Amino acid sequence: MDNEFQWVPYYEALADKLLEFKDKSGELFNVIKKLSSGQPLMRYLHFEKEDWWGPRQYRIDPFSVLGVMNRGITDANRTLLAKILANEFGVTVTAPTQFAGIPVLDNRRSFFVGNDEMWNLFIYALESADADTFSNEFKEAFDKAVALNGNGLTYVTMGLFWIRPNVFFPLDTNSRKYISEHYAVDVPNTHCAGSEYTEFLGALKNELSKERPSLSFPEMSYKAWIHRKGSQPIIEPRDDGSDTHDGEDIDRCPITAKNTILYGPPGTGKTYSAIQYAVAIVDGKSIDEVKREDYKEVFSRFLEYKDDRTIAFTTFHQSFSYEEFIEGIRPVVSPEEKADAGNEIEYEIHDGIFKAFCDNAGKPVGGKADADLGIGKNPTVWKVSLEAAGDNPTRTECMENNHIRIGWDEYGENISDATDFGERGGGNVLNAFYNRMQIGDIVLSCYSSKTIDAIGVVTGEPEWHDEYPNYKRVRNVKWLVKGINEDIVDNNSGRTMTLSTVYKLSVSVSDVLQMLKNLKPDLFKEKIKVPNRVFIIDEINRGNISKIFGELITLIESSKRIGASEELRAKLPYSGQNFGVPDNVYIIGTMNTADRSIALIDSALRRRFSFVEMQPDSSTLRDVFVDDVDIAKMLDTINKRITVLLDREHTIGHSYLLPLKKSATIETLAEIFENSIVPLLQEYFYDDYEKIRLVLGDNKKTDDSTCFIVKKTDTVDLFGGAEIDFPEYYEVNREAFKMIEAYGQM
Repeated sequence: MDNEFQWVPYYEALADKLLEFKDKSGELFNVIKKLSSGQPLMRYLHFEKEDWWGPRQYRIDPFSVLGVMNRGITDANRTLLAKILANEFGVTVTAPTQFAGIPVLDNRRSFFVGNDEMWNLFIYALESADADTFSNEFKEAFDKAVALNGNGLTYVTMGLFWIRPNVFFPLDTNSRKYISEHYAVDVPNTHCAGSEYTEFLGALKNELSKERPSLSFPEMSYKAWIHRKGSQPIIEPRDDGSDTHDGEDIDRCPITAKNTILYGPPGTGKTYSAIQYAVAIVDGKSIDEVKREDYKEVFSRFLEYKDDRTIAFTTFHQSFSYEEFIEGIRPVVSPEEKADAGNEIEYEIHDGIFKAFCDNAGKPVGGKADADLGIGKNPTVWKVSLEAAGDNPTRTECMENNHIRIGWDEYGENISDATDFGERGGGNVLNAFYNRMQIGDIVLSCYSSKTIDAIGVVTGEPEWHDEYPNYKRVRNVKWLVKGINEDIVDNNSGRTMTLSTVYKLSVSVSDVLQMLKNLKPDLFKEKIKVPNRVFIIDEINRGNISKIFGELITLIESSKRIGASEELRAKLPYSGQNFGVPDNVYIIGTMNTADRSIALIDSALRRRFSFVEMQPDSSTLRDVFVDDVDIAKMLDTINKRITVLLDREHTIGHSYLLPLKKSATIETLAEIFENSIVPLLQEYFYDDYEKIRLVLGDNKKTDDSTCFIVKKTDTVDLFGGAEIDFPEYYEVNREAFKMIEAYGQM
C-alpha cells in the first residue's frame, strides 16, 4: 500500500478496539479524560466542564474519539495523537505519518452529538461492513444520527469513512463537487436518508470499477482533495449550520503561545512560516486560516505591519550582543555637543531593538480619525519645562493654545552649525527641540522635579513667534490630558527631572499610555485597540542566547509579562529603568537544526518557548514532474536515505525544489542539484562520497555516465608503478546533472 494510505489499516484497527467499549462508554470516557490531562492537543474536550459533560452522562462516543486526530491540525500532531491512541488501546498497526484523503472536522466543533445514536451507528456500520451488506438497522441508525442538531450528513459520513474507508465514502465539500463534475452519479443532498446514502455508495463503487486502474474510496477522496487548488484538506463546517461550540482548539483558535520557535532542516520554509505566524497573531486569526490565504496577500500585510512597527524582524549572529538587543552605551558626536561640552565624543544610553519595540508596544491603532491619539510610529518621550516649575504665565498660555515654548531668544530666529553658544550654552536643548524632537513624539510638561501637569503629542515643526516678549521658540502640541499632578519618578528609572529645558526621558511609551488610560479613559473608548505585536528572530540559535537575552530569560515568560498574574520587572543595568515585557508582545524564532541541534539550545530558553517542528513537505511538489520523474517521490526517497544514514535533522527541505513548479525543466533541476543539493550533502556528510552516492542512488546504477558521484580507480595510471596501496577517489560528474536518466534511477 502507498505510504499516503497507510492510515487505512490503522483506522480500521483502532475502530475495532473502540468496539470493545460498546457496553462501556463510561469507561471510554475516563480513558480519554486521562489522556487529555497530559496532552494540550486534547484540551478542546474540556473535561473540566460539568455543565457540558453532565448532560452527556459522562460518556463519549467512538466517532468523537476518532475526531481527536481528525481535526484541522498538522500531520505531525495527528501522528502524535495516533501514537497516543495506539498505545492506550493496544493497536499494533503502525501509526500513520500521512493522512491523504481524510477530510477533517472544524476545530471549533470537533465533536459528535448524541452518545447513544452515534454508538448505534458505529456498531451497525461495522456489522454491515463485515457482512458486506447494509442492514436496515444501519440505515435507521444513520437517519437518527444525521437528524441530530450538530451532526449533519457531512460529519456523519466523514465519521463512517474513518472506521471503514473502503466501504463508506465521505460527502465533504471537495468530494461532492468532484463527483458531480466527473461522474454520472447523483450526489445526495444534506437531507438524504440512509437508504439514499447506501444506493449512492453502490453507484459510486460501480463507476469507479470501470476505471483502469480502478480507484478505492480513499484514493477517490484524495483525488478530490488535490483537484482543488493546493493539497491541504478543507476544514468542514457542519451541514446544519449550527453553532455548537464544543471547546476551543489551539490550532484553529488565535495563537496563544507568547514565545514560539519554528525549527527544522534547511529549506523547510521556517522564515516563510514565521511571516504567516506573525500575521496571524496581529490579525487575531488562527494559523490555519492564514495558511489558507494567498501568500502574496499575507506578505503584503506583513510588510505593512513591519512598516507600522507592529512587527519587527532581526537575525541573530555570533557577534550580536545584549547592548544591541536590550540597551547599551554608544558614542554620539554632533557640532552642538562639541561646542557645549568641549569634547569630541560623548556617550548616551541607547535602547536596543527589542527594548525599543517593547516600549512602544502599548501604542494603540486608531479607528476613527477624531479618536486617533496622533502618536508616531516610533515615538520618543520628552521632558519639557515651560518657563519654570510651578504655575506661570508661559505654562498657562501654552495649555490654552496647544503648544510648547522655550527660550534662548538671544541667539535669534535661525540656529545653525555656525551659532556660537559660548558660556551661555543651550546647544543641547536647541538641538533636541529643532532636530531630534519629531512630529508624533510625546511631551511631558514638567511641573516640579518629580511631577508633570500635562501629556501631549507634538503636531508641528519648530516656529519663531516674535509676538511673544520671551520664549519665542514654539512647537504645536495636541494636549491629551492637562491639569494633572502625576509623579513619574518610578517610571523614569527612579530619577527626578533636571533643570535642563528639553531632554529625552527614560519613560516608555507603554507607561505613558497606561497613565493616559488611568487619567482619561475616555481617550480609549472609541474604536481604538492596542494590537498584538510580533518580534521575529531569524536564526535564533546562532547567537549567544544567554548573553543576548540577559534578564529577559525570566521576563519573557507568559506569567511574568506586564499585566500577568506574576508581573515582573527588572532594573536594567545601564538606564536603571524598571523594564518589563508587555503581554501583547509575541516572540517568534526560527532555528535551522542542521546548523545546530535543538538539544544544544540553552535549557532556560527551551523552557520558555514552544517548539514547532518544520519538516520537508513533499506534498507541495505533488503533480510536479520533470519528464517522467516524480519530484515529490524523489524528495521523499532522498530524505529517507539521509534519515537512515545520518538523522532527520539533516534532511533536504522542499523549498530547494520549488522553482520546478514554475519551470519543470531538466535545466532547472540540474541547477538545483549541482548548486544546492549536492553541496549541501557534501557538507552534511563531510565529503564522505560513498554515503553521498547512497543518498543519490548512484550505487544502483550500472552506467557510470548517469552517476552524480563517480568512483575512480585509475590511481595506477596516475602514479605509474609506485608500490603504494592507493585509495579510491571520487569526482562529481557534472554531465549527469543534465541527464534525466540520472534522476529516474534514484
